[in-house]
Order: sequence, then C-alpha cells, then structure tokens
Amino acid sequence: MSLAEAVRTHVREHRSGMLTDLLFALAWVTVVSVLFDVLDGPQWAFYLCMGAGVVAYFGFFASVEAASEKR
Repeated sequence: MSLAEAVRTHVREHRSGMLTDLLFALAWVTVVSVLFDVLDGPQWAFYLCMGAGVVAYFGFFASVEAASEKR
C-alpha cells in the first residue's frame, strides 16, 4: 500500500471525526483571536489561551463521550 492510498483510507475512515476536530480548532482560534484583538491582552496570555485549547478539546470531547455512555 502506497502512502497516498494509506492517507486516503485513513481520511475515509475518520472523515467525520476529522471534520469535528477541524471545526473545534477553528472556533477556538477564532474566539481567542477576536477576544485578544478586542482586549489587547499581553502576548504571553494569548499563547497561554491558545495552548489551553488543547486541554479544552480533550475535556470537551471526554465529557461528550461520558454523557453519551450514560444513555
């Protein structure tokens, strides 16, 4: 299997999850960027909030998974 075939297979199998990940990332970056444009906060806080997106991502999807398991 070539690399291109492997990538196509991976994308085909994980399409909806990859789209969800992309939309979460775009929303997070947009909100943080707009917030810091309006507030004109320090650069270190901007990077801290961007990094917090990783924690927010895993926390959000862990809670969604936990809620769906309780059904």
